[in-house]
Amino acid sequence: KAKGEDVFFLTGVDEHGIKIERKAKEKGVNPYDFVNEVSGKFKTLTKELNISNDFFIRTTDKENHWPGVEKMWNSVSKDLYKKKYKGLYCSGCEAFLSEKDLVDGKCVAHNKAPEIVEEENWFFNLSKYAKEIQEKIESDEFCITPKARKKEILSFIKEGVDDISVSRSKDKLSWGIPVPGDDSQKIYVWLDALTNYISALGYGRDEEMFNKYWPADVHCIGKDILRFHAVIWPGMLLSAGIPLPKNLFVHGFITSEGKKMSKSLGNVIDPVSLINKYGVDSVRYFFLAEIQSSSDGDFSEKRFVERYNTDLADGLGNLLMRVCALSNKNSIFSFNANSDTIKKVEEIKYSSLVEQFRFNEALAEIWSLIHFADNYIEKKRPWEGGEDKEEVMNNLRYMLLRLSKMLSPFIPQSSQEIKNVLETGEKKILFPKI
Repeated sequence: KAKGEDVFFLTGVDEHGIKIERKAKEKGVNPYDFVNEVSGKFKTLTKELNISNDFFIRTTDKENHWPGVEKMWNSVSKDLYKKKYKGLYCSGCEAFLSEKDLVDGKCVAHNKAPEIVEEENWFFNLSKYAKEIQEKIESDEFCITPKARKKEILSFIKEGVDDISVSRSKDKLSWGIPVPGDDSQKIYVWLDALTNYISALGYGRDEEMFNKYWPADVHCIGKDILRFHAVIWPGMLLSAGIPLPKNLFVHGFITSEGKKMSKSLGNVIDPVSLINKYGVDSVRYFFLAEIQSSSDGDFSEKRFVERYNTDLADGLGNLLMRVCALSNKNSIFSFNANSDTIKKVEEIKYSSLVEQFRFNEALAEIWSLIHFADNYIEKKRPWEGGEDKEEVMNNLRYMLLRLSKMLSPFIPQSSQEIKNVLETGEKKILFPKI
């Protein structure tokens, strides 16, 4: 979007499934009321975090989502068959597991023994597409980042891909999208949930919009759902004759002071509380700068404050204050710069790092320019006056303007405030020290 490209940025929630139905029953409410409350919190959070998504999809959305799921079902129907099945089912994963997926008889992700489920379901012939999926991943036609995740999923495929259940008996799952032509079954979570990426674009209801924005340039997912997005999703798309997304970017998890977040440990991070205490851009900056995008990372409030004071208060905020203080009250805020300054800005490897999802490294490059600007001030000493003072100040203002633009995807509110300060000459403390 910052480059002026036409972007459709989607986020949202998948809501159907057994674990949701059970949780709602525990609370004594119907599933729709339960998910309305929970999904409302996530939708509000996108606004609290200043996220620029164009649409928020919900899989309970009968108008925007359900037509796409029904079309997907019909499009893959040649690869569907019904059979009786007995297997190990983890309601937390919303998936059937094999013995090799378990450690000490428990699901690794949820530390809970799966239940034995026996029923008649519709199955999708995923194994038919395993070889083609493997080839597309190996050639990077379907590019998985980081390479460690690519290696992981190729190893999984080579061990053998089983067909998957794509429906549940409505006796076991009373809510969800009905299977077309089979009133006894509901469409099972992953065929339903994964279709959100194209239903939100109009698949099944607005083909012109769908053809405009698909295939996706990037899917951004958590590492725990890699198999669903790197095997099941491409299998569905191949069966339906739909192009695969170009990139699958897989991010890690966030721990809290070195430990997995847990309500029982009392170390769960509430993003809204952080935003209220420190401001949205400070929160965005910390997680993007501190944690390597493709790896796990840790949060502690002590480290948060240290990073805030060093990088934002003493770094970016201080540079802006110095430039404003050194500018003459009545000076015209020109943004011309000499060739050496322009060359230094253009040396920043910002764009290529962002395109490779290396966000923390992109921010490190930006901060190298901030350090350069600080050193430039010390070297040129514009407070002493001199014939070249206005040229020095123009160079500094130009650097700050370019910094503002590069920072806009990371800390959009502060980026706009920097631009406003440069245009008006207003003296403003952007990041007060804490």
